[in-house]
Amino acid sequence: MSGARALQPALLAAIIAMVAAPALTPAFTGYDPATFPVRIDRPAIQPAGYAFSIWGLIYLWLLAHAAFGLLKRKGDPAFLRPALPLLISGLLASVWLAIASSAPLMATAVILVMGALAMLAYLRADPVQDRWLLAAPLAIYAGWLTAAFGVSVGVILAGYGILSNTASALAMLAVVIGVALVVQARRPAMPVYGATVVWAAIGVVVANWADTLMVAYTAIFGAALVAVWTVITLCRA
Repeated sequence: MSGARALQPALLAAIIAMVAAPALTPAFTGYDPATFPVRIDRPAIQPAGYAFSIWGLIYLWLLAHAAFGLLKRKGDPAFLRPALPLLISGLLASVWLAIASSAPLMATAVILVMGALAMLAYLRADPVQDRWLLAAPLAIYAGWLTAAFGVSVGVILAGYGILSNTASALAMLAVVIGVALVVQARRPAMPVYGATVVWAAIGVVVANWADTLMVAYTAIFGAALVAVWTVITLCRA
């Protein structure tokens, strides 16, 4: 029981550390192209810069989730179930920026674990009870990390010459969209996850519209597919 009592304060501390991390590390605008054998100055899988502003909303919503859980739902099993995977994911997120600035391969492995834990936390969350302070903040976090992992792997595939810049973007778009469709079907009453993936896909459209139309059109199709599927599952819930 003592461990369970400590879990929610620890979660709030981890989320605060996660939110504070960008102020304590150099600004991150993507993996340094010079660290790869194949230099690609603009990876096609990477969304336009404005898309990353969603982190502001993620930070605020996760803070609200952790604070509300501690102050108003302390010991509530609905808040305890997702707390441990979210805590570990948040701790990893607090050091990810420092890793990403110099070690893209390690950063990709870390973001895989972060994303898997965020997804586990989201799928453990009750989609009905306190939905906008329980499931919803976990949905936006898991949704963005789904896309972020796809971006990270896509950059690695292209940077190491495993696939071309365009081919890696197309492959990872397919992976991200496929995962999003499955997860959205698992939580049909919570449209935030699907909407977050759509946001990321539109960012890819914007980034590629001027020069890589195949990627832009694929991202449009993926965004539309996830948006329609999110609406369909919501209506059926």
